[in-house]
Amino acid sequence: MSDHERRVLILAPRGRDAEVIQQVLNRAGTPTTVSADLSDWVTCLQAGAGAALVTEEALADADTRSLFAWLDEQPAWSDFPFIVLATRQVGRRPERAAGMLARLGNVILLERPINAETLASAAASALRTRRRQYQARTLLAERERTQERLRLLNEGLERRVTERTQEVEAARETLAFALEAAGMGSWDLDLANGTSRHSPRFDAIFGYAEPVPSWTRETLLAHVVREDRPAVDAAFSAVPETGGINLECRITRRDGAVRWVAAKGQVRHDATGAPSRIAGILVDRTDQRMTEDALRQAQKMEAIGQLTGGVAHDFNNLLTVIVGGLDMMLRRPEQVDRVKRLAEAAMGAARRGEQLTQQLLAFSRRQMLRPQTLNPNRLLLDFRPLAERAATGAVELIFDLDPALDPIRIDPVQFEAAVLNLIVNARDAMENRDGHARIAVVSRNVRLGTAAVADKGVSPGSYVVVSVSDTGSGIPPDTLQRVFEPFFTTKEVGKGTGLGLSQVYGFTRSAKGFVDVESKVGAGTTFNLYFPRSTDPADAQTGPKVLGAIPLRRAGEGETVLLVEDDEQVLGMAVESLEELRYRVIVAHNAAEALEHLRGVERIDILFSDVVMPGGMNGSQLAVEAQGIRPGIKVLLTSGYVANLDEGQVIGHGELPVLNKPYRRDELARSLRLVLGAKA
Repeated sequence: MSDHERRVLILAPRGRDAEVIQQVLNRAGTPTTVSADLSDWVTCLQAGAGAALVTEEALADADTRSLFAWLDEQPAWSDFPFIVLATRQVGRRPERAAGMLARLGNVILLERPINAETLASAAASALRTRRRQYQARTLLAERERTQERLRLLNEGLERRVTERTQEVEAARETLAFALEAAGMGSWDLDLANGTSRHSPRFDAIFGYAEPVPSWTRETLLAHVVREDRPAVDAAFSAVPETGGINLECRITRRDGAVRWVAAKGQVRHDATGAPSRIAGILVDRTDQRMTEDALRQAQKMEAIGQLTGGVAHDFNNLLTVIVGGLDMMLRRPEQVDRVKRLAEAAMGAARRGEQLTQQLLAFSRRQMLRPQTLNPNRLLLDFRPLAERAATGAVELIFDLDPALDPIRIDPVQFEAAVLNLIVNARDAMENRDGHARIAVVSRNVRLGTAAVADKGVSPGSYVVVSVSDTGSGIPPDTLQRVFEPFFTTKEVGKGTGLGLSQVYGFTRSAKGFVDVESKVGAGTTFNLYFPRSTDPADAQTGPKVLGAIPLRRAGEGETVLLVEDDEQVLGMAVESLEELRYRVIVAHNAAEALEHLRGVERIDILFSDVVMPGGMNGSQLAVEAQGIRPGIKVLLTSGYVANLDEGQVIGHGELPVLNKPYRRDELARSLRLVLGAKA
């Protein structure tokens, strides 16, 4: 409040009334201002006052229009207090005087004569009333200021919301345009109630021109090709664990066309941490897959060309030794020493051809496997002396094996060959390196998630990894991507065939695992062999079955072999070898002929059959039929490779003995005697 707003304005023009009133109020501590006439009094009211004191007669005959105009213009918070000093009257107050008092409004009427205390009290009361009005004015002003600030804030907020909405709409339009340009459809699935939102492109990928109201998990699965549904259903079921979706599958469009699609999505969690929704993109990958398939086919043809050239080169070298030696033996058969020397050279070349064939079969995963469930640590420890000889004394060989290693199911011979190949390669990589040369063989249990095996062709889960690391020169990036190609080698001529790592690759794939390589030029290389953990108990035997060094023994009296072989030249050689061993031989060219003999009454002691044969039944299937027809019959199988990965690659899980082709007469004799001597 200002000083003006604390004062009392006095209008008492007659005699000494104004002077006396001013003295009374001043003694009470109330500031006052005396006006000479009504006009001056109104001017002071307009300037501001706490209350006004006026004598009734000062208003009786005055022109009050300016006063009432000021009263009418008061703000809503104001009800100005007046103290009117009236002359005591008998009877009712004249109508004009009563109207004047009513027009003033907030009036304290004091009839004269009055004492000083009453006057001072009335003035104090009027001032208190005015102070409350001024407080209300302040509050109203503050409220107005607050409302103004709120209005400005709301305007600013509305402006920012509008701008943000425009930005979001622009971003959404840009994203929709980008997704449309990329041929991608967006989708958003509420995991709680199964409802979804999706873009028009999403519907279009499935062949729908008009919008589909809702896509649920069941709706999607209904469009997935039947063979792919279990994998897609499992991927959605695993969302709480994996935190997202990353899959490819085939769908049947509305028009019946089958297309490849890829879906990727990420989970959003609610306040409790539970998955609440998953959103992502869908893209038609049919054209891309066709392009990739064409590229893979071109790469395959290039690899086949390289493989064919490598095989032709190596086998022509071997055949040169064999054919040249046989030619010279036929020309001068009477030179016994020369014939023996040439025959030994031809036999050595043939054995090298056999080894080359086994490496090729390992790469193509067509080799015969005799898997066992075992702890690879035991194999590695038994194998350590051989590994140390291969590494040579100039290289430190370290074995760091996890004592709690899980069992795996592998062919121990192939496993040892793979590790040996890696150790030899590691040794060769450090031949010209300065400083300490070291090879580390490490075994560990690992858990591989979906992302880790996404491009490996295996399922996520528990694996055993066996690593071979070196401190050698490393492998350049352009070479690293070709290390598993057959006949690809960086070694000098005569120091490597280029099939060692191909055998490692094929072996791990046959064991339902995979191999990867990490290398940095100048810092060494690590090869990691991953094998799925086996839930079967480990076998007691952890090494390859050995036929045993038993002496060559011919057939017993009347012992009969049912020989099943579709190749006439191999059949002739086998018949000659068996008859030389004094076995009686019954010949069958396929499984059907063999079954006819088995259903007959002839004596048959052992079935000796090739694994791969025409006619719809292979050797291992024939063995099962034979044992059903003649319980207790002995079986010996032979094969050079397995034609169908789904049939017989693992021959009877080790129950049926197999003689690998090519075989010599003494190897055949030992195998027959071992099988015939075994208890039924």
